[in-house]
Amino acid sequence: MMKIDRTVATSAPTSEVFDFLADFTTTEQWDPGTVRTERISGDGGVGTAYANTSRFLGRTTDLTYVVEVYEPGTRVVLRGENKSVVAHDTMTFVPTATGGTSVRYVAEFDLKGLARMVAPLLTPAFTRLGDDASAQMRTTLDRLGR
Repeated sequence: MMKIDRTVATSAPTSEVFDFLADFTTTEQWDPGTVRTERISGDGGVGTAYANTSRFLGRTTDLTYVVEVYEPGTRVVLRGENKSVVAHDTMTFVPTATGGTSVRYVAEFDLKGLARMVAPLLTPAFTRLGDDASAQMRTTLDRLGR
């Protein structure tokens, strides 16, 4: 399993940050690997499905994500899957003492088939992906707080 675990602090209030990130279509704005995400069913809560196209190491891949947990203002968990990977994305939101928000974003990737064999070689690329996504998330969320 490959894992990205980052915490991003922003001055934006928790309600705004939650509403923004819980709508997974916003990945186009804060996840540099995302090419496109569209909601294909649901109202944003549990059971909502998103079609996501991402680019990783020069390859484009499509995943279908489904919201498994939706706790307003607190936590969102999504599960994405295609033929080569199962992804679990968890976002946890904690208000800060200054009125901002701390977001912990954990993405776990269970690779399938041949991808599993090369997983150890992908560690640097996943680390870079996590660093880039957290930096872009921080920049995007700070714009909400203005």
